[in-house]
Amino acid sequence: MEFKDYYKTLGVAKDATADDIKKAYRKLARKYHPDVSKEADAAARMAEVNEANTVLSDPEKRAAYDQLGRSAPHGAGSGGQGFRPPPNWDAGFEFTGAPGGAEGMDSAQFSEFFEELFGRTARGQGPGRAHRAGGGATREQRGSDHHARIELDLADAYLGAERTLSLRGARLDAQGHLVNEERQLQVTIPKGVRAGQLIRLAGQGAPGAGGAPAGDLFLEVEFKPDARWRAEDRDVYQSVPVAPWEAELGGAIEVTTPGGATVEVTVPARWKAGRKLRLKGRGIPAATPGDLYLELHVALPPATTEAEKQAWRTLAQAYPSFNPRRTQGG
Repeated sequence: MEFKDYYKTLGVAKDATADDIKKAYRKLARKYHPDVSKEADAAARMAEVNEANTVLSDPEKRAAYDQLGRSAPHGAGSGGQGFRPPPNWDAGFEFTGAPGGAEGMDSAQFSEFFEELFGRTARGQGPGRAHRAGGGATREQRGSDHHARIELDLADAYLGAERTLSLRGARLDAQGHLVNEERQLQVTIPKGVRAGQLIRLAGQGAPGAGGAPAGDLFLEVEFKPDARWRAEDRDVYQSVPVAPWEAELGGAIEVTTPGGATVEVTVPARWKAGRKLRLKGRGIPAATPGDLYLELHVALPPATTEAEKQAWRTLAQAYPSFNPRRTQGG
């Protein structure tokens, strides 16, 4: 997937004002709109222009996109290939309800790049973007809901937690310049929360109009990538290294779970690749808790000292006919 430079598509500077972007969009729309354009690739170019405008004309999307662009690998921003956004790249960015600027566009008109970045957010946001009464007296209108993805440690799902979360947003100043904003929220993380679950914070969305209540803020939970474990729904998979003698002879070992508890488990004798030990009910807590699967893998002790090297030589001498490549036809 190619990183799309939306500023280049519209031909504006990265510090362009909202008015600059609007003028650039209108100019390109007059040039490439399929109803009037004579260009052979007018439809494709118009789709690119619409997509760029969808992002750059929305302060929240633009702020998140800018952050991603700054962290993108060198060259990705100028048409580099093989770009993939980091997992949960938009964690901590707050978005307003409906996808800004996408009105009238079919999702099929968006590129893979856009779908990867904003597709889920756009689809997950229902109607109800901030509404303001137009002219005259302000009528009552509930504020729009907001949405943000947050990253938690898996331990938070086991134990519950109180967290101070920073959410980044953006607005336009009086001159149309993008202004980044940040706010902090004290959030109670319920025990048993799962990836993809929404935590609703009532009244933390956009303010209402005419005395109507504010919208709500929905925090979509994701777990921070952790080489030690991963969650699949309520089940948790934990990588557990075992010594060669533990793998082959079996025995009791102690394991610290993601929740911090230490449990003793018995490793069966006779090593089998891909072996898992299931600890029923030790996954993410719930009325019906998930299970914890210990994925065993053999860790080889290094041969650093002369005594350690001799120990490996002794082991080799004990297995003169052992050839680990034999089963591979080597």
